[in-house]
Amino acid sequence: MADNTPITQEEIDNVYPTVAETMADALGCDVEDIKADVSLIEGLDAESIDFLDMVFRLERAFKIKIPRGKIVENARGSLSEGQFEQKGIVTDVGMAQLKAYLSEVPAERFKSPMKVADIPRLFTPETFCKLVVQAQRNAA
Repeated sequence: MADNTPITQEEIDNVYPTVAETMADALGCDVEDIKADVSLIEGLDAESIDFLDMVFRLERAFKIKIPRGKIVENARGSLSEGQFEQKGIVTDVGMAQLKAYLSEVPAERFKSPMKVADIPRLFTPETFCKLVVQAQRNAA
């Protein structure tokens, strides 16, 4: 049974140092450059291949399994694909769901209309912290 209890700041803070270190290694930057709310793509020049690398490294660091494509799936929550997006564009309902899930992302970064393909541009180190916490809960 999936645990859908909202993730607490304390849970995020517990995994953040390791997540930040793992990301700095993956991106070849200093740990100081990794801020909880920085956009990994716009702020740290991460590319989709880096996301895969970070997920693999996080799986190793935390001894967890993170299914591929999990962030967007988690963000979609209980919405069907059709409710979440139409022709590759996030719907209004989908956008509200996305903002709720990615609560760490500043509101002005949600551009409307938003392409589903652009969702990763929103991801921050904190987004990955949530992924880790969720995977830890599912493993527990």
